[in-house]
Amino acid sequence: MSKYLLIFMLLISFSGNAQDIFGKWKTIDGQNNEAKSIVEIYERDGEVFGRIIDILNPENKKALCTNCEGEDYNKPVLGFELIKNLSKDGKYYKNGTIFDPEHGKKFKCRLMLTEDPDVLQVRGYVAFLYSTQYWQRVE
Repeated sequence: MSKYLLIFMLLISFSGNAQDIFGKWKTIDGQNNEAKSIVEIYERDGEVFGRIIDILNPENKKALCTNCEGEDYNKPVLGFELIKNLSKDGKYYKNGTIFDPEHGKKFKCRLMLTEDPDVLQVRGYVAFLYSTQYWQRVE
């Protein structure tokens, strides 16, 4: 009986430590190390998306996406879906895009958990050039 209890406890501890990218993340600007927003990453129809659910600077909470184009032009940044259509490929989530509403730029995107499951590597690409940010998991 105790052998089965031990196996059960080991299985629970391993599954409890397994992490994925889904949930809430504090975005950290890579240039000045400033926390800017909270993004919720979620799955929809088998693909990964991310939406801004909070803006940390109270002065920017009502900001509009004046650098956006098309149907997103002048829409609130709060609630904006900036990560779109990523798919899992091994340890990476990629083949989708990330949009920077502050500068009005869209990039190819790759997400990956670092060795610390509470740190998400967010990489945006233009051709072979890229920029990387490290977001922190919000409990």
